[in-house]
Amino acid sequence: MSSEELEKNRSVITGHMRDILSLLGEDEGREGLIKTPERVAKAMQYLTKGYWQDPEAILRSALFKENYRQMVIVKDIDLFSLCEHHLLPFFGKAHVAYIPNGYITGLSKIARVVDVFAKRLQVQERLTTQIKECIQKTLNPMGVMVVIEAQHMCMQMRGVEKRNSITTTSDFTGVFQQQKTREEFIALIK
Repeated sequence: MSSEELEKNRSVITGHMRDILSLLGEDEGREGLIKTPERVAKAMQYLTKGYWQDPEAILRSALFKENYRQMVIVKDIDLFSLCEHHLLPFFGKAHVAYIPNGYITGLSKIARVVDVFAKRLQVQERLTTQIKECIQKTLNPMGVMVVIEAQHMCMQMRGVEKRNSITTTSDFTGVFQQQKTREEFIALIK
């Protein structure tokens, strides 16, 4: 997205936020709220910037031929996303493993892929699968496994209000379909 489009969209979002504040019964001209619509617009553009990023290109930007065929794990990757149902945050950790098949990628690129997909309106289940599919498609490893553990503010601060609940999702391909390989991964991320 060009900077002109970004600025135009920000202006439109800002106007809508003023309307939302008014509809909620607030005085959008009140001192503490004067700059809030623009701040929210900037925040929403930042929190959804993953729509304009190419996760496969990120992985390919640091692709190296390597004959390593053991598990590569990047664990405890912080993630922050917005639930697409309520636009409330969910946050937690992603644990990603793959077993190379001739190529490896820079370790930071795995974390960046998590960020790209997390910076979109999401559900945790889709987020888990998108990360797995991107790595599988781009690196063509012997297998990929992704586990995400997250807290959802839509469950904690509204609705059922279960403040200590954690949701865990997993998805895997290839050699991770073997129970022994999955168990090794789970043991290593504990």
